[in-house]
Amino acid sequence: MATETTETPLAFSCSCGSLRGHLTSEGAQAGTHVACHCADCRANEVYHNLPDPAPEPVRLLQISPEAITITQGAEHLRVLRLTRRGIFRWYAGCCGTPIANTLASAKLPFAGMRTALFENPDHFGKIRVEAFVPQPGKPPRTKGALPMVLSLFKRMGAARLSGRWRDTPFFDAETGEPMAAVEVLSKDARAALPK
Repeated sequence: MATETTETPLAFSCSCGSLRGHLTSEGAQAGTHVACHCADCRANEVYHNLPDPAPEPVRLLQISPEAITITQGAEHLRVLRLTRRGIFRWYAGCCGTPIANTLASAKLPFAGMRTALFENPDHFGKIRVEAFVPQPGKPPRTKGALPMVLSLFKRMGAARLSGRWRDTPFFDAETGEPMAAVEVLSKDARAALPK
């Protein structure tokens, strides 16, 4: 859980307070509030020694990475992939707090920030998308998928056209390389986590 802060509802921090930052209000307003029930989001929480949230979801705010500024402790950023082709799951190396998910390239500007990083996650309003909701005997379903995808492509397109895709705390602006070495879980390690 995020530490107390009196800065702004858009300020965030890891659990120990060593990594801190904020979102722009414009970027947050353009975001999509998502409740994700997928096994990988659950596995990521458990890997970082947090309780398995099931049956509750992991709440994320999908935004453009340009909306994120890290003001302190960027050197603590680490990145994990649960599988060789999995998304990048950024966390604070100081205390293991999950921070955000991104795609594997800065040229695909997307970030899903964990709303638990913020003092008041309800500041982001109504959940617009319920993703990968389990259904007994059936594949998981997603409510609100079309608006989520349209918003995603709108944000990504705007960032690509403007060049703002380079303005991200997760990738080097010059080389496009991730700001930390990518760790990939072994198959055995992934198998030990929720599926």
